[in-house]
Amino acid sequence: MRRLGPGGETPRVGEHAVVLGASIGGLLAARVLADFYDRVSVVDRDLLPESPANRRGVPQGHHVHNLLGRGSQILGELFPGILDELVAAGVPVHDYQDVSRWPVTLGRNRFVATGRLKNHPPVYFPSRPLLECQVRRRTCEAANITMLEGHDVVTLTSTAMRDRVTGVKVSARDGGIEQELKSDLVVDAMGRGARTPAFLDSLGYGRPAEDHVDVRLVYTSQVLRIAPGTLSETAVLVGPVAGRPTGLAFFRNEHDTWMLTLIGMAGCAPPGERAEMIQFAEGLIPTHLIAALRTAEPLTEVSRYRYPASQWRRYDKMRRFPAGLLAFGDAICSFNPIYGQGMTVAALQAIALKRCLRHGQDRLAQRYFRAASKPIKVAWQFAAGGDLALPEVEGPRPASIHITNWYVDKLLAAAESDAVVFEQLSKVSALVDPPIRLMRPAMMLRAVNAGRQRERRTGNQSDSSTT
Repeated sequence: MRRLGPGGETPRVGEHAVVLGASIGGLLAARVLADFYDRVSVVDRDLLPESPANRRGVPQGHHVHNLLGRGSQILGELFPGILDELVAAGVPVHDYQDVSRWPVTLGRNRFVATGRLKNHPPVYFPSRPLLECQVRRRTCEAANITMLEGHDVVTLTSTAMRDRVTGVKVSARDGGIEQELKSDLVVDAMGRGARTPAFLDSLGYGRPAEDHVDVRLVYTSQVLRIAPGTLSETAVLVGPVAGRPTGLAFFRNEHDTWMLTLIGMAGCAPPGERAEMIQFAEGLIPTHLIAALRTAEPLTEVSRYRYPASQWRRYDKMRRFPAGLLAFGDAICSFNPIYGQGMTVAALQAIALKRCLRHGQDRLAQRYFRAASKPIKVAWQFAAGGDLALPEVEGPRPASIHITNWYVDKLLAAAESDAVVFEQLSKVSALVDPPIRLMRPAMMLRAVNAGRQRERRTGNQSDSSTT
């Protein structure tokens, strides 16, 4: 099935592509591949639910998720109309026309709390099960995409020369016989537990180098129902700070449900009992939100999720790589989830893959990993810089980290009162604008002036307290 675009028919790259993993990343990869291959098979170990539901293969689905502005834009490009479908399904939208509906506190700074932003793309707040279900349904509408559910990946196959991957062997989890899916391309979207590093090692390519930041994150989450009209906010976010490596996210989802996620980093584990969870939140959010939590109806048991370290497998730095194989999404890089970057970075990888496939399969892996590394690097620097700003997080801190964090502190302080700084900082963190926008002279001047004004206020307060 060829799809027509502004430039005419997309080129046929191959006959069959196989995607390992039906996560949102895997589904986005399959959607792009369907434009270039006659057939696309998506393999997953789970039996995929027909309606929104958490599943074993997505343990983080029980916790808060955030689709950043750029991720929403790409989702709308790949699946026209899906954003309207999310709204019709009851998903709240924050359009930044009233910033008070999403109070954000990062570091010691609470961002501009009144007014509106003029050019910020809206942010959608679906639960992970609903979003995945909608993306899976739209992916399956393509006639050339097939879902192979309830199957384990046994191994990848290759040529005798070990220079090309030729397919994958899978077996049904209900005791079925092993079968081989021959393909022109295999895309490993199996998350942090992806098989590609071990497979490359077995073929003699070695494993990719890896970058790590040990965050030792723990989430404790519960879905709640709060009576309509109780709260005006759409979402509340409080990030960890030095000396207090804890925080929370409180997001409104579809049908008046709310996801409360308590955050602990550097080995700080939030409580898992309801009364203790509310007590934990009391030091972080205003009293009217605490009152809403006390009267909320729990809809699920409390879930816990542990995330040891951010991890970036540097396939872009490998000198040799077999043809017919790619990694995608968390199989390349997984970030501290408090920044909400994972799904959006996967969407940006899908766009990178689409652009690379337009030039055929020749050196596809090298071109794709190089292209995918660009949005990954932006997100990684943002997340790693934020993590390493906490002295409780262990890891090397080169001079560049100190300089970057010093300037980010200035921007965060300015964003408390300067809507222009807040909007630009928000658009960069949402991966809509490149970070270079924060380095423009006018933006730097605003950050410095805000710092001077704060120092004058602090000095005046100090003088008045001594008189």
